[in-house]
Amino acid sequence: MHDRGIRLPVALGVAVVAAAGATLALRPRSGLIEPAEARATAYFSPAQLDRIHSYVGPQRALAIGSLALSGATLALIALRPPRAIRRAHAHRRLATAATGAGIVLAIGVVTLPLAAVSHQRSVDYGLSTQDWGGWAGDVGKSAAIEAALAALGALLLVALVRRFPRRWWIPGGVAVVALGAVFSFLAPVVLEPVFNKFTALPPGELRSDVLSLAKRSGVDVGQVYEVDASRRTTGSNAYVAGLGSTKRVVLYDNLIHGYTPPQVGSVVAHELGHVKHRDVPRGLLWLAIAALPATLLVQALVERIVPREGRAGAAVLPAAALSIALVSFGTGIASNALSRPVEASADAYALRLTHDPKAFVEVERKLTADNLIDPDPPGWLTTLFGTHPTTMERIGYALRFERGG
Repeated sequence: MHDRGIRLPVALGVAVVAAAGATLALRPRSGLIEPAEARATAYFSPAQLDRIHSYVGPQRALAIGSLALSGATLALIALRPPRAIRRAHAHRRLATAATGAGIVLAIGVVTLPLAAVSHQRSVDYGLSTQDWGGWAGDVGKSAAIEAALAALGALLLVALVRRFPRRWWIPGGVAVVALGAVFSFLAPVVLEPVFNKFTALPPGELRSDVLSLAKRSGVDVGQVYEVDASRRTTGSNAYVAGLGSTKRVVLYDNLIHGYTPPQVGSVVAHELGHVKHRDVPRGLLWLAIAALPATLLVQALVERIVPREGRAGAAVLPAAALSIALVSFGTGIASNALSRPVEASADAYALRLTHDPKAFVEVERKLTADNLIDPDPPGWLTTLFGTHPTTMERIGYALRFERGG
């Protein structure tokens, strides 16, 4: 009884220390730029700010509402599991897979109305280019993939619980790290093409500019792709993905065709900074440090929710789903605390590589206006959900660089 009483607080403490320690240990140590003060009203017109805020406010409420609704649904399923789950036999793999998939699909159904409202608002504001058929098709494909992955995850979890009833968090944590690496490697070539078409940049001025920047930065950029993002959105973006032979820089077609060459070069330089700093492996290393303590906390929560006799087979899955969601939310805050300085480091790298702070500022202004991003959100939102520095912080980096800081 005493062990059960202290297991949860000890696991919580270990998980917090591990996540915080990993974040502090892996933060960029040098090369950051202290942002100069910048005000949104100096870079965006009142009409632009009004439009951004009128879009962002309700979208933010919808996103938080969806998160709360998902959590409430998981709590209901975990604390009062349906009879069919409680009676599922431990040896029935089909029941286990169906339960895992069913939990994910239930969350999708419950939050679907909010997602539909969010989509319609994006269409109304000219951000989404998808009609209802295209949007529904994407929702269906996402649901199918998530359900399949949840079914496989459920089978793996139940197998570990049955094989290691007191220590399943150890192989579970190892599996989390291994799967993270596998998905980082496979996602660009297996999952992402399900939703978009990726085309290698053809020979031309843009490809030459990208390769020239890569040569100056001394990095192996892998392949550079254009993605047909315009079939879904009028917004622009770029990102780095993949590991080893699947490593790549991906540029939205909206970015390529809607921004000037110096602006595109500034974005590419930022992505090259991620490659130079090995930020994808950095993220996997963070996961490797945090995964075992996080999985220990998941097991401790499951043991508090489900009595020992109820932890066999599919009956353990609702409590595990709720526990994973709670722990993921907490570790996500720590992960975001690492992501923001990592992004700031890539911004600093881009400024030093291009020596073009004016293009950098114009990119931030245009990305913020095109993507309807709040340039200066409340601090608590940035702390909880922010993966990047705010627009005004990023403009502040360019101002400081331009002044020789």
